[in-house]
Amino acid sequence: MAASLDDDDFEFDNQDYYSLLNVRKEATLEELKASYRRLCMLYHPDKHRDPELKSQAEQLFNQVHQAYEVLSDAHSRAIYDIFGKKGLEVEGWEVVERKRTPAEIREEYERLQREREERRLQQRTNPKGTISVGVDATDLFDRYDEDFEEMPGGGFPHIEINKMHISQSIEAPLTNSDTAVLSGSLSTHNGNGGGNINMTVRRVTSAKGWGELELGAGDILGPLIGLKVFRNLTSRCFLTAQCGLQFSPRGLRPSCSLMTARHLDQNTMGYLQWRWGPNSAMTTSLVRDTKSSHFTLALQLGVPHSYLMMSYQYKFQDEDQTKVKGSVKTGWFGTVVEYGAERKISRHSVLSATVSIGVPQGVTLKIKLARASQTYLFPVHLTDQLLPSAVFYATVGPLLVYMAIHRLIVIPYTQAQKEQSSILFCSSPPPLLSPWAPLQVLLMQESVRRIKEAEESKMGLIILNAWYGKFVSDTSQKQEKAKVIDVTVPLQCLVKDSKLILTEASKAGLPGFYDPCVGEEKSLKLLYQFRGVMHQVISADTESLRIPKQSHRIESES
Repeated sequence: MAASLDDDDFEFDNQDYYSLLNVRKEATLEELKASYRRLCMLYHPDKHRDPELKSQAEQLFNQVHQAYEVLSDAHSRAIYDIFGKKGLEVEGWEVVERKRTPAEIREEYERLQREREERRLQQRTNPKGTISVGVDATDLFDRYDEDFEEMPGGGFPHIEINKMHISQSIEAPLTNSDTAVLSGSLSTHNGNGGGNINMTVRRVTSAKGWGELELGAGDILGPLIGLKVFRNLTSRCFLTAQCGLQFSPRGLRPSCSLMTARHLDQNTMGYLQWRWGPNSAMTTSLVRDTKSSHFTLALQLGVPHSYLMMSYQYKFQDEDQTKVKGSVKTGWFGTVVEYGAERKISRHSVLSATVSIGVPQGVTLKIKLARASQTYLFPVHLTDQLLPSAVFYATVGPLLVYMAIHRLIVIPYTQAQKEQSSILFCSSPPPLLSPWAPLQVLLMQESVRRIKEAEESKMGLIILNAWYGKFVSDTSQKQEKAKVIDVTVPLQCLVKDSKLILTEASKAGLPGFYDPCVGEEKSLKLLYQFRGVMHQVISADTESLRIPKQSHRIESES
């Protein structure tokens, strides 16, 4: 007979929707959907024959559905994040007057409305922009001291902006299958420049392809008309064809290009492109992109540009998504070697720096900041020669500046943001015990039995013992008691394809878990078996965890 829970012990009013769905507070819609489907399969009433278990599973199933409906809607989710469940029960803000003044509640509610409209507008228009500012700093290293030392101001290097480029584009959905794109750009170089404006209408013809018509005009090259078609040939191969006609002062300038690509394997793509027109060329490239690296090999034969290029990028598996990269490109017009790094500096911003060393180009430092859909480029040309001093300063200078800004500005700012966030949510203390955790463990029994049978048949991942909470050693804190709970069943239920992956979040939010010691440091201790070999690991509460791992293996005593 299944264990029963009284209604007084099983309250849903104070539950946390994020914990119920086992997702982070920053979870995307795809993460919400994946967790929702998994929990629906686990708690579906039809999977339980016992009448009492069936009734209790139905309660959890309805609560999971309600949590997903709230969190999958951007507006409801924003109100829930600030006001909690009661903020969704009535129109307006009266239910929380006892916590804030009416003026504060009204202001908060109107702010959420504005943010919602701004998100909707940005999703519909999808604005994209690029600003590039070229800096000529060659006077720092290539100075003519003998001829110009008598000139006024000759003691200071002359640094100037010699080129700029600004481009912007927005989209306007016309129908479910038609989209209009308006784009424009302005460029200037050493006092000479121009601009152009383009209008593109794209139509999705089917699930396998789309086509677009482009009309443009500029103050230098004249009107432009172009046509582009995309088509999936097979599930692993696609083709892109493009043709255009430019009306220039020198007459008509037609152009045409064809590109075909094929998935060679799960992480590798092969490309073949042919271009005919002012810059005719044939290009073939191989791109391999994995979780830890990105490799590109390209060969182009054309008039006047022919080159061989190879680049490699290594991706660190850290919170800031750090990447280091290097490339070499050689052709008829010289050789260029580039190296640099990229790092995420905030939720929506990525900063990168690249040093370019070439013959006959010289040394250039390229700074790039990508902020949401906007990109800012600052190429700084240091010297026309290959000077070791220029290479040294281009490499060390940005690194020292970044470290200083990160320590003096970024770290204090993020700490202030976290403190402010903790103050905003301090009125909602975490629950000591998840009231649905015992029932979740009860409903997991049948699923765990099937998972263990499948894993045992292929000598996969079996969780032998798992404990979560505060562990007390024998040599210290003897007066305290260990506060731990057994989480063997919940963790085995999360095993999929002989793997267990836990994200960087408190384990107390996982199905079947609860927090046995609120406000204290907790750990997760695991003893598991993989391929007949014992493994053991201890992981911090908010640490990500992936098992099995060779480093967790317990060496047998001889």
